[in-house]
Amino acid sequence: MLQKPIRLALMASLPLIVGAAHADADAVKQGMEAYIGAPAVESVTSLPYGGLYEVLLKSGELVYTDDRVAFIIDGRIIDTTTRRDVTQARLVELSAIDFDSLPLERAIKQVRGSGKRVLVSFEDPNCGYCKRLGKELASVDDVTIYTFLYPILGEDSVRKSRNIWCAQDQAKAWNDWILDNKTPAVAECDSSVVDANVELGRALRINGTPTMFLADGQRIGGYRPADQIEQVLDVVSR
Repeated sequence: MLQKPIRLALMASLPLIVGAAHADADAVKQGMEAYIGAPAVESVTSLPYGGLYEVLLKSGELVYTDDRVAFIIDGRIIDTTTRRDVTQARLVELSAIDFDSLPLERAIKQVRGSGKRVLVSFEDPNCGYCKRLGKELASVDDVTIYTFLYPILGEDSVRKSRNIWCAQDQAKAWNDWILDNKTPAVAECDSSVVDANVELGRALRINGTPTMFLADGQRIGGYRPADQIEQVLDVVSR
């Protein structure tokens, strides 16, 4: 990852140089925010590529500039020696979460087979790609699936989520709707979990559904077919 060489370079530098690097990063942040017209910068990191600085915006986007903010590059950096997509690797790193911090008790739990592999998903019941994902997940075995109800597509999504959460058998109510289009029966209980999940999803910068997380915290945005899900689950479980 980019962080290791940067860290090693900083450790080898004199304190004065380190101070100058911090000053440059601060100047880049100020310049970027002046250009944008808002305090939109999360962090600035010096890169070992052509005097560039990586600018992480609070929206989760990555852009690049120089120490004078004379230009902004909105694109990808490819390391021609390793053929590695540096930008994509960094985005994967930045989008990862602390898996152990997830409140799994607020998710619908399904255990299939040994349940030894773990997958978390944030889903809106009215999301078309969530329904497609549900059909793919139906064929995945030896997995424990935690589904966080994350209604962000309107009031009907909220209503369905509350009814599913309050159902006597949550997993059945979810699968009946996602797989067979059977509308969840009206049910009442303390469904504040749904509201808490929406707050959690926003804090995790989940802007679309489905969004999945693996046991190592890696984020997978969007629909994936079963074979791709199997591959990533196997890699993480090793």
